[in-house]
Amino acid sequence: MSIKPFRFAVESASTASGTAWKELARKAESLGYSTLFVADHYVDSASNGGQMLAAIPAMAVASAVTTTLRIGSRVLCIDYHHPVVLAKNAATIDLLSDGRLELGLGAGWTASEYTAMGCTMDDAPTRIARLAETVEFLNAFFSGEPISFAGTHVSASGFTGQPKPVQQPRPPLMIGGGARKVLTYAGSVADIVSFNFNNRAGVVGAAGVQSSSASAMDEKVGWVRAGAGARFDSIELEIGAYFTVVTDDPATTAENMGAMFGLSGDEMAAHPNALFGSVENICDTLRARRERYGFNYITVSDRNADAFAPVVSILAGT
Repeated sequence: MSIKPFRFAVESASTASGTAWKELARKAESLGYSTLFVADHYVDSASNGGQMLAAIPAMAVASAVTTTLRIGSRVLCIDYHHPVVLAKNAATIDLLSDGRLELGLGAGWTASEYTAMGCTMDDAPTRIARLAETVEFLNAFFSGEPISFAGTHVSASGFTGQPKPVQQPRPPLMIGGGARKVLTYAGSVADIVSFNFNNRAGVVGAAGVQSSSASAMDEKVGWVRAGAGARFDSIELEIGAYFTVVTDDPATTAENMGAMFGLSGDEMAAHPNALFGSVENICDTLRARRERYGFNYITVSDRNADAFAPVVSILAGT
Protein backbone atom coordinates (compact mmCIF):
# COMPACT_ATOMS: atom_id res chain seq x y z
CA MET A 1 0.00 0.00 0.00
CA SER A 2 1.43 3.39 -1.00
CA ILE A 3 1.56 6.06 1.71
CA LYS A 4 -0.08 9.30 0.60
CA PRO A 5 0.47 12.75 2.12
CA PHE A 6 -2.03 13.84 4.72
CA ARG A 7 -4.87 16.13 3.77
CA PHE A 8 -7.41 17.59 6.16
CA ALA A 9 -10.92 18.92 5.73
CA VAL A 10 -13.50 20.76 7.79
CA GLU A 11 -17.14 19.70 7.55
CA SER A 12 -20.12 21.79 8.59
CA ALA A 13 -23.77 20.77 8.72
CA SER A 14 -25.20 23.48 10.93
CA THR A 15 -23.76 26.89 10.02
CA ALA A 16 -26.75 29.17 10.39
CA SER A 17 -25.85 32.40 8.62
CA GLY A 18 -24.14 33.64 5.50
CA THR A 19 -21.58 35.55 7.53
CA ALA A 20 -20.69 32.50 9.62
CA TRP A 21 -20.34 30.29 6.54
CA LYS A 22 -18.05 32.75 4.78
CA GLU A 23 -15.97 33.17 7.92
CA LEU A 24 -15.68 29.39 8.25
CA ALA A 25 -14.47 29.07 4.65
CA ARG A 26 -11.84 31.76 5.14
CA LYS A 27 -10.76 30.24 8.46
CA ALA A 28 -10.41 26.75 6.98
CA GLU A 29 -8.21 28.13 4.22
CA SER A 30 -6.07 30.21 6.59
CA LEU A 31 -5.53 27.27 8.97
CA GLY A 32 -4.22 25.06 6.19
CA TYR A 33 -7.16 22.74 5.68
CA SER A 34 -7.36 21.34 2.17
CA THR A 35 -11.13 21.27 1.83
CA LEU A 36 -14.42 22.54 3.22
CA PHE A 37 -17.26 20.04 3.08
CA VAL A 38 -20.95 20.59 3.63
CA ALA A 39 -23.46 17.81 4.16
CA ASP A 40 -26.51 17.36 1.89
CA HIS A 41 -29.70 17.40 3.94
CA TYR A 42 -32.95 19.26 3.38
CA VAL A 43 -35.05 18.35 6.41
CA ASP A 44 -34.11 19.29 9.97
CA SER A 45 -33.66 16.14 12.06
CA ALA A 46 -31.49 14.63 14.76
CA SER A 47 -29.65 12.59 12.12
CA ASN A 48 -28.27 15.62 10.28
CA GLY A 49 -27.57 17.98 13.15
CA GLY A 50 -30.09 20.57 12.04
CA GLN A 51 -28.51 21.53 8.71
CA MET A 52 -29.50 25.04 7.63
CA LEU A 53 -27.75 25.54 4.30
CA ALA A 54 -28.36 23.76 1.01
CA ALA A 55 -25.14 22.17 -0.16
CA ILE A 56 -24.78 23.41 -3.73
CA PRO A 57 -25.20 27.18 -3.18
CA ALA A 58 -23.13 26.89 0.01
CA MET A 59 -20.27 25.35 -1.98
CA ALA A 60 -20.51 28.13 -4.57
CA VAL A 61 -20.33 30.85 -1.92
CA ALA A 62 -17.40 29.17 -0.13
CA SER A 63 -15.45 29.05 -3.38
CA ALA A 64 -16.20 32.73 -4.05
CA VAL A 65 -14.64 33.93 -0.78
CA THR A 66 -11.50 31.76 -0.96
CA THR A 67 -8.71 31.24 -3.47
CA THR A 68 -7.08 27.86 -2.78
CA LEU A 69 -9.56 25.99 -0.59
CA ARG A 70 -11.18 22.99 -2.24
CA ILE A 71 -14.92 22.65 -1.75
CA GLY A 72 -17.32 19.74 -1.81
CA SER A 73 -20.22 17.90 -0.28
CA ARG A 74 -19.75 14.92 1.97
CA VAL A 75 -21.81 13.59 0.23
CA LEU A 76 -24.56 14.59 -2.22
CA CYS A 77 -27.44 12.11 -2.10
CA ILE A 78 -28.14 11.23 -5.72
CA ASP A 79 -31.86 10.69 -5.02
CA TYR A 80 -32.23 14.37 -4.10
CA HIS A 81 -30.84 15.68 -7.40
CA HIS A 82 -31.95 15.16 -11.00
CA PRO A 83 -28.87 13.78 -12.80
CA VAL A 84 -28.75 16.48 -15.49
CA VAL A 85 -29.20 19.27 -12.94
CA LEU A 86 -26.58 17.67 -10.70
CA ALA A 87 -24.10 17.43 -13.57
CA LYS A 88 -24.60 21.04 -14.65
CA ASN A 89 -24.35 22.34 -11.08
CA ALA A 90 -21.13 20.38 -10.49
CA ALA A 91 -19.55 21.52 -13.76
CA THR A 92 -20.54 25.11 -13.08
CA ILE A 93 -19.07 25.12 -9.57
CA ASP A 94 -15.85 23.59 -10.87
CA LEU A 95 -15.67 26.23 -13.60
CA LEU A 96 -16.43 29.19 -11.35
CA SER A 97 -14.02 27.99 -8.64
CA ASP A 98 -11.21 27.54 -11.18
CA GLY A 99 -11.15 23.80 -10.62
CA ARG A 100 -11.55 23.38 -6.86
CA LEU A 101 -14.56 21.05 -6.66
CA GLU A 102 -14.43 17.60 -5.10
CA LEU A 103 -17.61 15.84 -6.16
CA GLY A 104 -18.89 13.66 -3.32
CA LEU A 105 -21.77 11.28 -4.04
CA GLY A 106 -23.69 8.73 -2.02
CA ALA A 107 -26.63 6.38 -2.45
CA GLY A 108 -28.64 7.89 0.43
CA TRP A 109 -29.38 6.54 3.91
CA THR A 110 -31.57 8.88 6.00
CA ALA A 111 -34.94 7.14 6.02
CA SER A 112 -36.74 9.91 7.92
CA GLU A 113 -35.61 12.49 5.38
CA TYR A 114 -36.87 10.45 2.43
CA THR A 115 -40.23 10.15 4.19
CA ALA A 116 -40.45 13.83 5.09
CA MET A 117 -39.57 14.87 1.52
CA GLY A 118 -42.07 12.47 -0.02
CA CYS A 119 -39.30 10.53 -1.76
CA THR A 120 -39.33 6.78 -2.26
CA MET A 121 -36.40 5.10 -0.55
CA ASP A 122 -35.64 2.00 -2.59
CA ASP A 123 -33.67 -0.92 -1.23
CA ALA A 124 -29.88 -0.60 -1.04
CA PRO A 125 -29.07 -2.60 -4.21
CA THR A 126 -31.41 -0.38 -6.26
CA ARG A 127 -29.98 2.82 -4.81
CA ILE A 128 -26.42 1.66 -5.46
CA ALA A 129 -27.33 0.71 -9.04
CA ARG A 130 -28.76 4.22 -9.47
CA LEU A 131 -25.56 5.68 -8.06
CA ALA A 132 -23.50 3.72 -10.57
CA GLU A 133 -25.62 4.93 -13.48
CA THR A 134 -25.41 8.49 -12.21
CA VAL A 135 -21.62 8.31 -12.14
CA GLU A 136 -21.60 6.90 -15.67
CA PHE A 137 -23.88 9.71 -16.83
CA LEU A 138 -21.79 12.39 -15.12
CA ASN A 139 -18.72 11.16 -16.97
CA ALA A 140 -20.63 11.47 -20.23
CA PHE A 141 -21.79 14.99 -19.37
CA PHE A 142 -18.32 16.16 -18.34
CA SER A 143 -16.80 14.87 -21.57
CA GLY A 144 -18.42 17.65 -23.60
CA GLU A 145 -19.55 15.14 -26.21
CA PRO A 146 -23.18 14.81 -27.45
CA ILE A 147 -25.20 12.83 -24.91
CA SER A 148 -27.32 9.79 -25.66
CA PHE A 149 -27.78 7.97 -22.38
CA ALA A 150 -30.50 5.42 -21.74
CA GLY A 151 -30.19 3.46 -18.53
CA THR A 152 -32.59 1.83 -16.12
CA HIS A 153 -32.47 4.77 -13.73
CA VAL A 154 -31.00 7.64 -15.77
CA SER A 155 -32.06 8.75 -19.24
CA ALA A 156 -30.92 11.87 -21.10
CA SER A 157 -30.22 12.64 -24.74
CA GLY A 158 -30.20 15.26 -27.45
CA PHE A 159 -27.77 17.78 -25.95
CA THR A 160 -24.14 18.34 -25.10
CA GLY A 161 -23.04 18.73 -21.50
CA GLN A 162 -21.84 22.21 -20.70
CA PRO A 163 -19.93 23.87 -19.24
CA LYS A 164 -16.97 21.54 -19.28
CA PRO A 165 -15.38 21.38 -15.84
CA VAL A 166 -11.90 22.82 -15.45
CA GLN A 167 -10.63 19.56 -13.96
CA GLN A 168 -10.41 16.90 -16.61
CA PRO A 169 -11.62 14.33 -17.27
CA ARG A 170 -13.79 15.28 -14.28
CA PRO A 171 -13.56 16.78 -10.81
CA PRO A 172 -12.22 14.22 -8.33
CA LEU A 173 -15.02 11.81 -7.49
CA MET A 174 -15.57 10.89 -3.86
CA ILE A 175 -18.01 8.11 -3.03
CA GLY A 176 -19.04 7.53 0.55
CA GLY A 177 -20.59 4.57 2.33
CA GLY A 178 -20.24 2.00 5.04
CA ALA A 179 -21.43 -1.34 3.67
CA ARG A 180 -19.76 -3.93 1.49
CA LYS A 181 -21.53 -3.34 -1.81
CA VAL A 182 -21.14 0.42 -1.94
CA LEU A 183 -17.52 0.34 -0.74
CA THR A 184 -16.60 -2.32 -3.28
CA TYR A 185 -18.21 -0.19 -5.98
CA ALA A 186 -16.44 2.93 -4.70
CA GLY A 187 -13.14 1.12 -5.00
CA SER A 188 -13.84 0.43 -8.66
CA VAL A 189 -14.56 4.02 -9.74
CA ALA A 190 -13.80 6.68 -7.11
CA ASP A 191 -10.75 8.89 -6.75
CA ILE A 192 -11.53 9.28 -3.04
CA VAL A 193 -13.37 6.71 -0.93
CA SER A 194 -15.12 8.12 2.14
CA PHE A 195 -15.65 5.58 4.93
CA ASN A 196 -18.80 5.93 7.01
CA PHE A 197 -20.80 3.84 9.45
CA ASN A 198 -23.08 1.14 8.10
CA ASN A 199 -26.31 3.10 8.53
CA ARG A 200 -28.57 0.44 7.06
CA ALA A 201 -31.15 1.22 9.77
CA GLY A 202 -31.57 4.71 8.31
CA VAL A 203 -30.51 6.42 11.53
CA VAL A 204 -27.27 7.07 13.39
CA GLY A 205 -26.99 4.91 16.51
CA ALA A 206 -24.80 2.59 18.52
CA ALA A 207 -25.02 -0.19 15.93
CA GLY A 208 -23.71 2.11 13.24
CA VAL A 209 -20.81 3.29 15.36
CA GLN A 210 -19.94 -0.31 16.28
CA SER A 211 -19.96 -1.22 12.58
CA SER A 212 -16.80 0.86 12.11
CA SER A 213 -14.70 -0.52 14.95
CA ALA A 214 -10.96 -1.02 14.52
CA SER A 215 -11.29 -4.63 13.34
CA ALA A 216 -14.35 -3.90 11.19
CA MET A 217 -12.41 -1.16 9.41
CA ASP A 218 -9.78 -3.66 8.29
CA GLU A 219 -12.57 -5.53 6.53
CA LYS A 220 -14.01 -2.36 4.99
CA VAL A 221 -10.66 -1.37 3.53
CA GLY A 222 -10.44 -4.89 2.15
CA TRP A 223 -13.75 -4.39 0.31
CA VAL A 224 -12.39 -1.23 -1.31
CA ARG A 225 -9.20 -3.01 -2.24
CA ALA A 226 -11.18 -5.85 -3.82
CA GLY A 227 -13.18 -3.40 -5.92
CA ALA A 228 -10.15 -1.36 -6.90
CA GLY A 229 -7.75 -4.10 -7.92
CA ALA A 230 -4.60 -2.64 -9.46
CA ARG A 231 -5.84 0.94 -9.05
CA PHE A 232 -6.01 0.76 -5.24
CA ASP A 233 -2.75 2.67 -4.70
CA SER A 234 -4.10 5.63 -6.70
CA ILE A 235 -7.14 6.10 -4.43
CA GLU A 236 -7.26 8.46 -1.46
CA LEU A 237 -8.97 7.06 1.63
CA GLU A 238 -10.98 9.58 3.66
CA ILE A 239 -12.59 9.24 7.08
CA GLY A 240 -14.50 11.55 9.37
CA ALA A 241 -12.98 12.07 12.82
CA TYR A 242 -16.45 12.46 14.31
CA PHE A 243 -15.28 11.96 17.86
CA THR A 244 -12.34 14.34 18.29
CA VAL A 245 -11.23 15.79 21.61
CA VAL A 246 -7.84 17.44 22.12
CA THR A 247 -7.27 16.64 25.79
CA ASP A 248 -4.72 15.71 28.43
CA ASP A 249 -7.07 12.99 29.74
CA PRO A 250 -7.88 10.78 26.75
CA ALA A 251 -8.69 7.70 28.84
CA THR A 252 -11.56 9.34 30.69
CA THR A 253 -12.85 10.91 27.48
CA ALA A 254 -12.81 7.55 25.70
CA GLU A 255 -14.49 5.80 28.63
CA ASN A 256 -17.30 8.35 28.83
CA MET A 257 -17.89 8.49 25.09
CA GLY A 258 -17.65 4.74 24.63
CA ALA A 259 -20.44 4.24 27.16
CA MET A 260 -22.76 6.12 24.81
CA PHE A 261 -22.22 3.50 22.09
CA GLY A 262 -21.82 0.28 24.04
CA LEU A 263 -18.03 0.29 23.69
CA SER A 264 -15.31 0.02 26.30
CA GLY A 265 -12.86 2.86 26.78
CA ASP A 266 -10.16 0.92 24.94
CA GLU A 267 -12.52 0.13 22.04
CA MET A 268 -13.55 3.76 21.78
CA ALA A 269 -9.94 4.98 21.87
CA ALA A 270 -9.06 2.61 19.03
CA HIS A 271 -12.14 3.50 16.98
CA PRO A 272 -11.02 4.83 13.56
CA ASN A 273 -13.52 7.72 13.79
CA ALA A 274 -12.18 8.83 17.18
CA LEU A 275 -9.16 10.96 18.08
CA PHE A 276 -8.48 11.64 21.76
CA GLY A 277 -5.32 13.04 23.31
CA SER A 278 -2.72 15.75 22.99
CA VAL A 279 -1.75 17.16 19.61
CA GLU A 280 1.37 14.98 19.63
CA ASN A 281 -0.59 11.86 20.50
CA ILE A 282 -3.19 12.53 17.83
CA CYS A 283 -0.42 12.96 15.25
CA ASP A 284 1.05 9.61 16.27
CA THR A 285 -2.39 7.98 16.07
CA LEU A 286 -3.01 9.34 12.58
CA ARG A 287 0.37 8.12 11.35
CA ALA A 288 -0.33 4.66 12.76
CA ARG A 289 -3.78 4.51 11.17
CA ARG A 290 -2.41 5.63 7.82
CA GLU A 291 0.06 2.77 8.04
CA ARG A 292 -2.65 0.26 9.00
CA TYR A 293 -5.64 1.36 6.92
CA GLY A 294 -4.28 3.84 4.38
CA PHE A 295 -6.29 6.82 5.67
CA ASN A 296 -4.58 10.01 4.52
CA TYR A 297 -7.58 12.33 4.25
CA ILE A 298 -9.11 13.31 7.61
CA THR A 299 -12.25 15.38 8.11
CA VAL A 300 -13.13 17.12 11.37
CA SER A 301 -16.21 19.03 12.41
CA ASP A 302 -16.18 22.81 12.21
CA ARG A 303 -16.51 22.91 16.01
CA ASN A 304 -13.04 21.30 16.23
CA ALA A 305 -11.35 23.32 13.49
CA ASP A 306 -9.38 25.58 15.83
CA ALA A 307 -8.34 22.94 18.38
CA PHE A 308 -7.29 20.55 15.61
CA ALA A 309 -5.36 23.18 13.61
CA PRO A 310 -1.98 22.35 15.25
CA VAL A 311 -2.35 18.78 13.96
CA VAL A 312 -2.94 20.15 10.47
CA SER A 313 0.10 22.39 10.78
CA ILE A 314 2.31 19.42 11.69
CA LEU A 315 0.98 16.73 9.33
CA ALA A 316 -0.53 18.37 6.23
CA GLY A 317 1.45 17.43 3.16
CA THR A 318 3.71 14.97 4.99
